[in-house]
Amino acid sequence: MSLGGEPLPPMMPQLPITARRRFIAWLLQRAGWRIEGRFPDLPRLVLVAAPHSSWWDGLIGLMFKVALGADVAFIGKRELFRGPLGWLLRRLGGIPVERGQAQGVVGQMAARFAARERLWLGLAPEGTRQHVEAWKTGFWHIAHAAGVPILPVAFDYPTRRIQIGEPFRPGADLDADLERLRAFYAPFRGRHRGVSGL
Repeated sequence: MSLGGEPLPPMMPQLPITARRRFIAWLLQRAGWRIEGRFPDLPRLVLVAAPHSSWWDGLIGLMFKVALGADVAFIGKRELFRGPLGWLLRRLGGIPVERGQAQGVVGQMAARFAARERLWLGLAPEGTRQHVEAWKTGFWHIAHAAGVPILPVAFDYPTRRIQIGEPFRPGADLDADLERLRAFYAPFRGRHRGVSGL
């Protein structure tokens, strides 16, 4: 399956190609959205998505997830998982967490990585659609504790593309890794702004 550009390589693990996947891919293509770059053939990683400036980011991200058949889990505040929406979010790979317990989340996610041979965990480190002064660095601490790479992925609304970066393993210096991410995200702009807090 291709969503703009060259065909994408298989990702870990994929769902069967279904009419639903084809329909979602068609909707994204009709809206002008495409993916550029290549997904790495890695069983476990933390996927970092930014900039996050609109609720459309989550919808577009989930549509790509379904269209590609990617098994990507994501964390969301527990309040989002109430009622029928909660059932849908869990079905799509959502993991509810308590926002006030950041260190507990890092430990829980590191344990989840340790228990599974395959896991892609997607996070939006800005943590909100509003401008922020600093990124939440839980994504880095999770990747560092679990010993898995970080994969930067950018939303670029002016060109309607999702750009996949190169995966890298977090080093001992958080600031150096954030500088690396800053350089990657600098050219991209979300629906309402560029990356904030990085």
